[in-house]
Amino acid sequence: MPSTHRHSETHRSHATGWLRAAVLGANDGIVSTACLILGVAASDAVQATVVKAGFAALVAGAVSMAVGEYVSVSSQRDSEQADIAKEKMELATVPERELDELTGIYVKKGLSRPLARQVAEELSKGDVLAVHLREELGISEESLARPFQAAWSSAAAFAVGSLIPLVAVIVAPEALRIALTIAVAIVALGVLGFTGARVGGAEVRRPVTRVLVGSTLAMIFTLLVGKLVGTAVA
Repeated sequence: MPSTHRHSETHRSHATGWLRAAVLGANDGIVSTACLILGVAASDAVQATVVKAGFAALVAGAVSMAVGEYVSVSSQRDSEQADIAKEKMELATVPERELDELTGIYVKKGLSRPLARQVAEELSKGDVLAVHLREELGISEESLARPFQAAWSSAAAFAVGSLIPLVAVIVAPEALRIALTIAVAIVALGVLGFTGARVGGAEVRRPVTRVLVGSTLAMIFTLLVGKLVGTAVA
């Protein structure tokens, strides 16, 4: 009787790439924009100046994230393409040596040499390039670097994160702009840390604590520097 059992385990490691980019972008957007807003506000700047600084931080940060991610991921992509081209050439010129390499990989994974050879030969009847890329280099179609995707997603995440403290300082009464910006940023960062941990399947407490402590210290430091600068200039 055929088994009706289905593989029901859920693994989330495949989400770490986009999750890391999204969390990093949004976190940077919240922290950097909140810090800039707090620094300018602490220097006793007028509300219009604080808001303009916030918008400048949003635009500059999003563009910077996009360019940085594009350049970084493009370099990774170039390296991957070079490895793929080399593997294609080796499969075309020294196929027997490549088969030996594949056999050796499966031996290291615990198969006996005769069985490893049989598996290597059987898999080589299909998409042999895909097999070698996956087993030798850890490259698959799903894992290939995508520069444009990384660029726009990082920029979008940064912009969304930046809007949170920016909207807070826009709607806050001038007397409460610093307190409300800090409170909104901390809540948003806590939610972000919690969501990132849950989506990634990680334990929640440590990521949330790490995000909140580091970001709060950054905001306090910037607030103090802004106050000192405002006092010195005045």
